Amino acid sequence: MAPLTTLTTTFDFDPAVPTFAVFGNPVLHSQSPVIHRLFARQCGVLLDYQAIEIATDEFADAVMAFRQAGGKGLNITVPFKQEAYAICHHCTPRAQHAHSVNTIWFDETGAIHGDTTDATGLFKDLANHGIAVAGREVLVLGAGGSVRAVLEPLLHAGPASLSIVNRTLSRAEELVEHFASQGHVRALTYEQLADKAANKAFDIVINATSLSLQQLPPPLPDDLLRPAACCYDFMYSDTPTVFMQWARNHGAETILDGKGMLVEQAAAGFHIWHGVQPDTAPVIRQLASAAAG
Repeated sequence: MAPLTTLTTTFDFDPAVPTFAVFGNPVLHSQSPVIHRLFARQCGVLLDYQAIEIATDEFADAVMAFRQAGGKGLNITVPFKQEAYAICHHCTPRAQHAHSVNTIWFDETGAIHGDTTDATGLFKDLANHGIAVAGREVLVLGAGGSVRAVLEPLLHAGPASLSIVNRTLSRAEELVEHFASQGHVRALTYEQLADKAANKAFDIVINATSLSLQQLPPPLPDDLLRPAACCYDFMYSDTPTVFMQWARNHGAETILDGKGMLVEQAAAGFHIWHGVQPDTAPVIRQLASAAAG
C-alpha cells in the first residue's frame, strides 16, 4: 500500500513524472494508488499516484497547492465530494446534477474540471455480479456526496421504490426534493425505518455511510431484508466490514463491498485523465487475491 502523505502548505513533485492523488479523510485504507499503478502498467502510462490525507478545513487550499505544484489530477473521497463540486470551474452534466465530484483535472489555463464516476463504478460492479435494480425495493443508507452521485442513475434503473435513511432527516429530505422528478424516492430516519421494516421490506440495501471505516454497524432493524436480498457496502477493507457482517447475520444472499465499484470508477477516471480505457477484470482479481492471501 502506498505511504500516506501529510498535507503541508506546498507539494514537491518530480516534474518528469505526471503526479495524481486521492484526497480524503481518512484515506490510509485507500486502494486507489495500487489500482492506478496497475492500470498504468497495463496501459504503458507513466505516473506517480499518492494517497494524501487532508484536514477537513483545508480541502480547497490543498487542491490549489496540488495544482500549483504541477499535480495533474485528483480523485476525491469521503468527506470532500460536495466541496470538490463547489470549487470546480467546469463540471460535467452528471456532476452538476449530483452536486458531487470524485474526479478532478486541470486545463492549460489552470481551470479546475470535475466529474463523478461513482455511478458508473456502481452499475458496472452490480452488472458484474448479476444484480439488477429494476423492480426491486432499494434502501440507501446515508446522504453524502456518494449518494448524490448514484441516486439519479439508481432511479433511472427503475426500482419499485427507493428509500434514503439518514440520521439527520433534513439531509435525506433535501435529496428527495432534488431527485423527486426522477422517480419514487422517500426519506426516512432510522427510527422510522424500524417501524416500516416488520414485513422484510428491501431487496437491495446500499451502505453509503462511512460507518464501516469507524468499525460501527448502522442501526438497522432485524426484519429488514427480503429473501435473496443483496447488501452492498461502498466501503471496503481486507476483511468483511461490519455492515457485511450484519448482512451475513441477517440472511442476505449476496454481500458485496466497494472494491469492485472502486476499480470500475477508477477506470472511468483513468480514461478521463489519460484517454485510455484499462481492463478492470485482472485488477479486480488481483485485489481479491491479495485480500485472500
